[in-house]
Amino acid sequence: MAFFKPIYKKLSKKWYPQAITVDKPVDMDDLCEQISLISTVSMPDAKAALGALGLVMGNFMNAGRSVRVEGLGTFYYTCTSEGKGKDTKEEVDGTCITGTRVRFIPESTRVGNTVTRALIGKNVTWRNIETISTLDGTGEGGGDDSGTTEPGTGEGGGEGTLG
Repeated sequence: MAFFKPIYKKLSKKWYPQAITVDKPVDMDDLCEQISLISTVSMPDAKAALGALGLVMGNFMNAGRSVRVEGLGTFYYTCTSEGKGKDTKEEVDGTCITGTRVRFIPESTRVGNTVTRALIGKNVTWRNIETISTLDGTGEGGGDDSGTTEPGTGEGGGEGTLG
């Protein structure tokens, strides 16, 4: 089950769902334990392999390559530059780059007109976090499942779309 909360956007004066996460992030031990349960790989072997993945991927991307992980997606570098551009292409060099980012494109498959992305379950069920008192942090009854609250009570941030 995935969770959202309604967010009020002052600019449009409308409410939008915003995806949220709950609890602490899943750590390496949790991942490796689950991998060992559904495969023939032991937990220490899974941890060793996943631990090396970031280093190996970084080495390939540093060599100018993108990295495709089957069932997951493709990772690649992008760069940013600040300030004004250069007048000629000869003036552009590595010192113009002020930042490096890792980008990710989830793997997708197409069947007819339907595109399915990796990491998204077949039947994602969205639930308003405000209707679940143990997860919303209030300790109160969660109200109905209509997905709305009074204007001005939602927090800012996010794009106002389901993610």
